Amino acid sequence: MPDSVVRTAPVPGVRSVLRVPGMRAVFVAHAVSMVGTLAAEVALSILIFQRTGSALWSALVLVCSFLPYAVGGTILSSLADRFRPRRVLVYCDLLSAVCVAAMLIPGMPTLGLLGLLLVTGFVAPLFQGARAASLSHLLDGDLFPVGRSLLRTISQTAVVTGFAVGSVLVAAVGPLWLLAVDACSFVISAALIGYCTPAAPAGDPDGERTLQAMVKGSAEGLQHLRTNRALRQLVLLTWAVPGFSSVGDGLAVAYTAEAGSAATAAGWLFTGYAIGTVVGELVVARLSPDARRRLITPLAFGSQIPLIGFFLGPSVVVAAALLALSGAGFACNQGIDPLILAATAPGYRGRLFTVQTSGLMTVQGVGVALSGALGTQLHPGVVIGATGLVGAPVVLLLARRR
Repeated sequence: MPDSVVRTAPVPGVRSVLRVPGMRAVFVAHAVSMVGTLAAEVALSILIFQRTGSALWSALVLVCSFLPYAVGGTILSSLADRFRPRRVLVYCDLLSAVCVAAMLIPGMPTLGLLGLLLVTGFVAPLFQGARAASLSHLLDGDLFPVGRSLLRTISQTAVVTGFAVGSVLVAAVGPLWLLAVDACSFVISAALIGYCTPAAPAGDPDGERTLQAMVKGSAEGLQHLRTNRALRQLVLLTWAVPGFSSVGDGLAVAYTAEAGSAATAAGWLFTGYAIGTVVGELVVARLSPDARRRLITPLAFGSQIPLIGFFLGPSVVVAAALLALSGAGFACNQGIDPLILAATAPGYRGRLFTVQTSGLMTVQGVGVALSGALGTQLHPGVVIGATGLVGAPVVLLLARRR
């Protein structure tokens, strides 16, 4: 009699996620809106610079893209639990479309353009929190981290293509047409989510929906995070890894100048980090859930070590390779996400993921700003190397404490 064959269950990966009804529409919508948003940031920066001739006003576009995360992601986070996620996602997309379309009004003052951008920034963390809460309902525990990984992969790919496409299209058709395309991208995203994805239940459907109750509910979400030690350590780790490693992006232009290369060579550094993140996410997504959990500490620690190599003043190509290795460590989130999901009560998931997203963007923005300030006083390579030297023990401590 032949020996029995032991069959192991297939490792849940990207294909398994895409086979879930509605998931393809979620990812296509994310890709469309991400590329449109990034290209529009380029267009808006150029448009404001053309009107004012001021580099400061142009730089405020990035400030207005980051700043609202800290406020909107905390004050409005309970919206992600009070209403069905699909409804929140569609309304956020439509509100963003209206704001971007309003930028096309002839004679819109510069402050008006920045104000509209601030509104879209307030909406962004709420949208991302509701989407994560929706994925937690539509995907099981093993598929959920792969789904979030795929979203991050699309985001990093969009960072490269969005800015590149935006620069080309601004030169070809002008910034106003590109803003119009961005408004359309939000409408397309809303349609895909509204008509092609399954509905998920609200995390806290019985909660009051007045403004006062919303703010109170958001505060309760922050309290839930503060009092849950295990959850707090996990969220801090998801902030610390990119918070330190993204410094290389913030000093890319300054570092290429220090290395004696043309400013355009900074694109190698931006692309290196993004490509490393994409490759890391795709490779780790093929591993088993147990393997992803075991790799949390090595990947988190490994995201910081390559930065120390900047003390040696590597060439731009070698520096891009170091940032690629650093970006690959971001895949540690695939092991962290299911732990966060298990540690969070269902009624708080929308708030938790909204706060996590807003905190992530805030930490990255602050990190880039501080490194930029230090880069004016010290050699950029020294600042990046020092960041890795500080970041390595910090993320190692957080990873071990989890």
